[in-house]
Amino acid sequence: MVVLENGYDEESFATAANVGTLCQSIHPGAITLLHSGIVYPAERDPTQFFEALGQLKAKGIIKTGALFIRFRASVHDDLLQSLAARFDVTEFIDCQPPAPYREALAEMLNADGLLVMQAANCNEQIPAKIYEYLRANRPILSLTDPLGDTATTLRQAGATDIVRLDSVAEICKVLPAFLGAIEQGRAALPYRQAVANASREGRTAQLAGLLNAATGH
Repeated sequence: MVVLENGYDEESFATAANVGTLCQSIHPGAITLLHSGIVYPAERDPTQFFEALGQLKAKGIIKTGALFIRFRASVHDDLLQSLAARFDVTEFIDCQPPAPYREALAEMLNADGLLVMQAANCNEQIPAKIYEYLRANRPILSLTDPLGDTATTLRQAGATDIVRLDSVAEICKVLPAFLGAIEQGRAALPYRQAVANASREGRTAQLAGLLNAATGH
């Protein structure tokens, strides 16, 4: 059995440039990490992430105005705002409503970094947006179980900033380093070949190769 993973549509990214201004900071003078899509309360529980933000703020490691976490179309803005208030990090959280698909892609291209949240109870699932994240060619911070399929796919693609979603201590350690790497222009980016392989064209080529091998061509 062979599994061909999901992928992204290159044509959609090509037209995304026509729906907004690219290469323009979302929050000028600050780093913006973008989580695009639904924040499921169980499968993508952000509680420990928000708690880590609160601890980093309290220690003066992350300062007000230097970082924004944008949640696009989370569906659960009330949860996010409640957690933000609970851990005293409301100034870092930027909740935004759903946007047309190509506008959402343009936003990925403009973000300073992209955020993945996937709990260990989804270790055999990979969010479809992972492949769009790869194509956006931005640094990716993955809050997920290192043993899960999401982590494996991202690691193999060169996105190696991976830490468990439910570990406050690990997030406190990795997040400042990730932000520092972005500021210094040395954050890890996806491998070009991995990005090409993840396109719909790349997946079709893989399927053609499998069919040729199965038929002896």
